[in-house]
Amino acid sequence: MTDKEKIKELLEASTDGTITAEQVTAAGLHRSILQELVKNGELYRFGRGLYVRSNVWEDDFYLLQRKYGRGIYSHDTALYLLGYSDRTPAQYTMTFPKGYNSPSLKQESIIVKRVVTKNYSFGVMELQSPCGNPIRVYDLERTLCDILRGNGSDIQIVGAAMKKYAASKEKDIHKLMQYAEQLRVKPKVLRYMEILL
Repeated sequence: MTDKEKIKELLEASTDGTITAEQVTAAGLHRSILQELVKNGELYRFGRGLYVRSNVWEDDFYLLQRKYGRGIYSHDTALYLLGYSDRTPAQYTMTFPKGYNSPSLKQESIIVKRVVTKNYSFGVMELQSPCGNPIRVYDLERTLCDILRGNGSDIQIVGAAMKKYAASKEKDIHKLMQYAEQLRVKPKVLRYMEILL
């Protein structure tokens, strides 16, 4: 089997149309074959060590999370992904643990939020991106607390999301209050809930 055939086999085994330099090395191949495939137009380089087949529909949500494994979709982006905002975010918002730093993050068109380690991993859920790939996003209660906590979120988006949440049969007020307590936004959440419930 030639190197090209091995690469093709790896790509065909890939459910998401991606291949990493790490996978190529693990298969005993030289990484230069990836550059060759990029030059031929069969692949394109999405980021350091991450390559995507040219004939695959590009899923930005999925690929960004593959590139920055510690990033979790949050704030306005999470509201959109959870169906609580119909406004497609111009820039995606991702939350990282404090201290996480990747030099290439500055070149991306994403809004970076950082939180202390104890507030990083609670409220994380997995859902499907609009293209059907698995991505990690903060759940609704966590997202509502995050947008009330920070600044920069559009007040209309926040108001509409809170209204929709208050009317939802799936709302979990107990969880919302727990999160609000931990993220120190309980007074703001209570103000909204008093008006809406």
